[in-house]
Amino acid sequence: MFWQLTLLAYLTGSLSFAILLSRLAGAPDPRAGGSGNPGATNMLRLAGKRLAITTLIGDLLKGLLPVLLAAALGLSIQQQAWIALAAVLGHLYPLYFRFHGGKGVATAAGALLGLHPPTALLALIIWLLVLKATRTSSLAALAALPLCLPFLAWQQSGALLPMIVLAALIVWRHRINLRDLFAGTERHF
Repeated sequence: MFWQLTLLAYLTGSLSFAILLSRLAGAPDPRAGGSGNPGATNMLRLAGKRLAITTLIGDLLKGLLPVLLAAALGLSIQQQAWIALAAVLGHLYPLYFRFHGGKGVATAAGALLGLHPPTALLALIIWLLVLKATRTSSLAALAALPLCLPFLAWQQSGALLPMIVLAALIVWRHRINLRDLFAGTERHF
């Protein structure tokens, strides 16, 4: 059951709501405009609030639902966390879109919500505080998950290794943002 759910999570994660919604709405392809990232932040820049919020909800759900299904089927917290990682990997490297995906923040947030809601709430609070202070979405994302890992380890130690891998992947996907942050050229809201 674990391997089937892991594959299902990856395939679900591979659905890019930003790309699909932009096609349905006749909006610009998020990979071809703005930051080039098929995620909610770029959808906000290119297509407005409605499509950005819909993208955010879709991306959150594709991280949350596989974890909830795994929990309902009685899989361990560690297995749930590996399934969560598979969903995020699908978002980062989607099978349906030539492995060119987003940065995984919303999908990771949905997965974290399924694994341990208080940690997800802590991540949201950190994200909001950093965004308010800096007006920089990438910096907020880079701060939220790594700062929450100690709390998650304390509460759900079985999920720690997969979540460390997940955090490392998100930092890797933000490497251009990190370069731009250090250079002082990162985009702000």
